[in-house]
Amino acid sequence: MNNLKSVLLALAMCLLLLSNADAAPRIAVLNFELNDITSLPNTPQEILRTASISPLLEQAISEIGNYEIIHIKTEDQQAANSSFGYLFRFNDLAAQLGEQYGVDWIVVSQHSKPSFLFSYLIAHVINVKTQTLAASYDIELKGNHEKVTQRGVKSLANKIHGLLNK
Repeated sequence: MNNLKSVLLALAMCLLLLSNADAAPRIAVLNFELNDITSLPNTPQEILRTASISPLLEQAISEIGNYEIIHIKTEDQQAANSSFGYLFRFNDLAAQLGEQYGVDWIVVSQHSKPSFLFSYLIAHVINVKTQTLAASYDIELKGNHEKVTQRGVKSLANKIHGLLNK
């Protein structure tokens, strides 16, 4: 009877390990920070546009591959982000925030707008386990139309997908 229990226990452990091996990577996409350095910064339209980028990126990542998107509460992000760009500059602190939510990867980003004609999506993809920067991406957006933003977000999602599937 002990042998049967041992075999069943070993079988259960193998099944548990196999199910974890196939688990989808858990990704958190933090809200984009707007770094608007134009002569007329932080217009309501640009604030709304920037607020729409994180949900668009989450959707694009979900459509590309098998990922589990984890939402980090805005209050928790704000509490961890001592000042503008803090989490963007300190990968280990962003990773610690991700650890609190049990994610594998955390994307910390800024929407940088140096001109009325173009802006950039700048994203850091951080490996939470190692607390290191895995990749940094800059996507140029020429114009501020919705389609331009969607195209830029899709490009960023494709780059993130390529990184995670190496």
